[in-house]
Amino acid sequence: MVARAKNRSFGFRQTGKLLESRIRMAGESRGFAVSKLLTHWDEIAGPDLAAKARPVNVGYARRGFGATLTVLTTGAFAPLLEMQKERLREKVNACYGYNAISKIKITQTAPTGFAEPQAAFTPAPSGPKKPSPQVARAADAAAEDIQSPELRAALARLGRNILSNDTKT
Repeated sequence: MVARAKNRSFGFRQTGKLLESRIRMAGESRGFAVSKLLTHWDEIAGPDLAAKARPVNVGYARRGFGATLTVLTTGAFAPLLEMQKERLREKVNACYGYNAISKIKITQTAPTGFAEPQAAFTPAPSGPKKPSPQVARAADAAAEDIQSPELRAALARLGRNILSNDTKT
């Protein structure tokens, strides 16, 4: 019997598995750990920005240094993201350790629909469902002198909302 080497495997292997280490080494030699950018996007961009935008692509220029990061967002959030582009670029470059990204390109899409897998934006956190009984009593007591029942109910609701938000901070 012929003893086989433990490290060597026989049979067919997928092409991706054969090239995986070489592709990773080529990407790392240029300083681009794209997988880190994708997997740690919430930490890099921050929770508010990450909920509204996703990195899509890192493209390289034919001449010159630096790359272009393409970010996907909804149409309504694009103007706000445009104003924060430079700060986002600084955060991404801090992740890489040098000025890897020289430009950020914003692409707009609908939050659902044809681009649904790419635009899986998280919904905004919902507010409190029901105020505590103490808050409800305090709001009702503040509005009890109002003559109009509709106005009294509206002011009591407003008071509950204000008092509920004050207790959070």
